[in-house]
Amino acid sequence: MGNKKHHERTRAQESTNAIERMYITMRHLFNRGFYKPMGISGETLRQSLLLLRPEIYGSIGEEKAELEGLLYVIDRLPIGIEECTFINLTSDEGYSNSHFKVMIPEKRRRNCYRIDSEQMNIEITRGRSEIYDILTHLTFLFIESYKISSRVLIDESGATTRDWVKLESAVLSKKKLTQAEREIALTHTANILGRTFDELREVYASFATPSQPERLLHIVYWLGKLAIEEQINNNKRTVTFSPVLRERLGHHIHGEIWADTIKEVLYKNNLLERPIHIISANMHSVMNTLFSPSALKTATPQKDVYSVYEQLSMKENNELRNKVTKEALKNGMIYIEDASGTKIDVQIFDTSKLDVSKLDIQVDENLIKSTKPVILVMDYAFGEQAYETIDELLKPYKVKGKKTHLNIDSISIMGKAGILEGGKGDIMIPTAHIFEGTADNYPFHNELSKEDLEGQGIDVYAGTMITVLGTSLQNKDILKFFYNSTWSVIGLEMEGAHYQKAIQAASKVRGSISPNVKVRYAYYASDNPLETGATLASGGLGTTGVKPTYLITRKIIEQIFN
Repeated sequence: MGNKKHHERTRAQESTNAIERMYITMRHLFNRGFYKPMGISGETLRQSLLLLRPEIYGSIGEEKAELEGLLYVIDRLPIGIEECTFINLTSDEGYSNSHFKVMIPEKRRRNCYRIDSEQMNIEITRGRSEIYDILTHLTFLFIESYKISSRVLIDESGATTRDWVKLESAVLSKKKLTQAEREIALTHTANILGRTFDELREVYASFATPSQPERLLHIVYWLGKLAIEEQINNNKRTVTFSPVLRERLGHHIHGEIWADTIKEVLYKNNLLERPIHIISANMHSVMNTLFSPSALKTATPQKDVYSVYEQLSMKENNELRNKVTKEALKNGMIYIEDASGTKIDVQIFDTSKLDVSKLDIQVDENLIKSTKPVILVMDYAFGEQAYETIDELLKPYKVKGKKTHLNIDSISIMGKAGILEGGKGDIMIPTAHIFEGTADNYPFHNELSKEDLEGQGIDVYAGTMITVLGTSLQNKDILKFFYNSTWSVIGLEMEGAHYQKAIQAASKVRGSISPNVKVRYAYYASDNPLETGATLASGGLGTTGVKPTYLITRKIIEQIFN
């Protein structure tokens, strides 16, 4: 028994070391300015990722190709990245005012520009976490591309297998493929990837886009082609970091512009002196909670209110959503679309213009009338960006040389996180955040308690949570270690410790906000990475996420209004 425990621990330690190595290497390569992912410089990243075998990348360590992981990564990178030999990470350097068409990946808010057939520029405006995220995904892609080339290259002269020749002609064919042609191409591709025809057919549609129905074939071909080029002609793919990006990183440039814009709007609308409640959430749940009762005038009994929210969250119900938005804009909501590069939109709700008698939540009407609180909802930050944005937002506002301290009453953070006990859609209430790879811990008094959210048919867990350096690097051994260790970890996410660092600095060190600011954190589970196949790559939450999201939102608003 003792021996087994010892072995488990060393595997977790190995994994932790691999993560540390990846971060140190990424920072080093960034400072250096460029690297070749498949050259000597990229070797540490590749080895660490293979040693780690993160849950999200499935069979990365095996000979066969990983399909779900590939889809996860491709969704977060710009379309056509697989064709590019040169990938350039830049700051916001003015490409938006050029003829280049902006491309935004399906599942990540970032601006990308295809410069020519060989080069892709990816704009980094959200700090280090974003660079880590992209480099990890690229490392995965390049490892997979080498699996492809090693299966199709016959010798050093560049001769390739029949499977490859057939895949190439299907991809380069100018005409639309018939079903028969597609299935023939799939047969060859399955062979190249070491997967079954069935496995490929199952994921085929997930990769397809309206303009590129055969996208999976296209991705496999180009990943393989560039890997073959590297091996035969030594034409190595290169990742570069622009000089401006290297100079600007870590200086809160975007966060400062973002925060100043918000304070200016508050100032112009005479809201700066009011009690302010910040909520980091999505852009719909607070607005829907406050305005769907009056906009949709659905006299629904209490238990049915969640079905209204479900209707609102369905893609096809655009008209319903517009009704609520219109109602909100008429009654005190101000919408600030981001222009700073943070990619964080903001809604400001002036409660003095809100008819609280129409709400389906308990409200202390006298409290609202006398204090007229302001609710400021900001969209999710990304990793370290949470520190930059909140740190800037909590600083006093300077106007005509006079400093005005913001009257911040509460800060509430709701988000989704991986859970280690329980499953999709459950709720986690943290008592402290621990920063991965360090012993840094941020205990705090959470205004939300387990009891607040229980009794609604959703499981609620309370305990410590880990703020990870990147979601795509966790593996089973690390997660088991977190779960079984004396830290008694219930879940993992990417922003908690960063928000905490900024709140504690502002309230206890800088003195820019009250030391008694109320803090609330709650997360709902997007997946349980300890259960195989329940990783982030296993797909979205669908309507599973609706009830926990709104349960948390309603509780936060109820606390603010009482």
